[in-house]
Amino acid sequence: MDICNLENDNRKFVANKGNFHVLEYMKDCSVSPWNAEAEYFMGKMGIRRRQLAIEINNNHNARIQAGSMQWMGGDINVSTGVNGVGDFFGKMMKGSVTGESAIKPEYTGDGLLVLEPTYKHIILIDVAEWNQGITVEDGMFYACSGTVNSNVVARKHISSAVLGGEGLFNLSLSGTGIAALESNVPYDELIEVELHNETIKIDGNLAVCWSSNLEFTVERTTKTLVGSAASGEGLVNVYRGTGKLLMSPVAPTDHLFTAPPMPANNRK
Repeated sequence: MDICNLENDNRKFVANKGNFHVLEYMKDCSVSPWNAEAEYFMGKMGIRRRQLAIEINNNHNARIQAGSMQWMGGDINVSTGVNGVGDFFGKMMKGSVTGESAIKPEYTGDGLLVLEPTYKHIILIDVAEWNQGITVEDGMFYACSGTVNSNVVARKHISSAVLGGEGLFNLSLSGTGIAALESNVPYDELIEVELHNETIKIDGNLAVCWSSNLEFTVERTTKTLVGSAASGEGLVNVYRGTGKLLMSPVAPTDHLFTAPPMPANNRK
């Protein structure tokens, strides 16, 4: 199968890892007279449509978020990985506690798989570079290689979830292969921190992903409640051990990616 015009002056591949490729719309021409101005300035600020293209072959399978597929070309097969009713309800339960889809379809065969466009930034990560695996923030998983193992892990300390603004569970990825994450912040703005039996304290849930072997707790900034109140900080998220962490410089803002209501006189 020959696929032409996937990349041109308006669409370019801006990131590649293994068989995962990020296609970015440098200029979005699929606009109407009513939103052309907004799309123009969005493009100038780097708010652009992006798509994930995955090459599928005998050596490379992929699992994606359910409902993310836009089109696929070639001899590609899809399986849900659900083995019976019990397995289905188990996956539903895991999905409900991590903010991810319950079922992650697996694509095998030979061809090209392209996912739905998104205005979020697509970050490609080599899971093997994170030693004992990587834990990701809720709702960020987009796709991964078929060789990547996914598991739902519980917080070691309940206080970290209750007090730190985090959920009780997170998705952990391990093994070898590529993982694609959807981020509100571009990779160039993320801060990478390497810990060598050290500690980092973060005010808020700014960590995008971190090594699964790091210990995560929530603690006061000072030894006493009065001292914490006086410092104006209160509680902070604390990561200890040896590993890596990707941190956003700004707090997550999902609502920014939700389009505001269109004025009534512009609706068609």
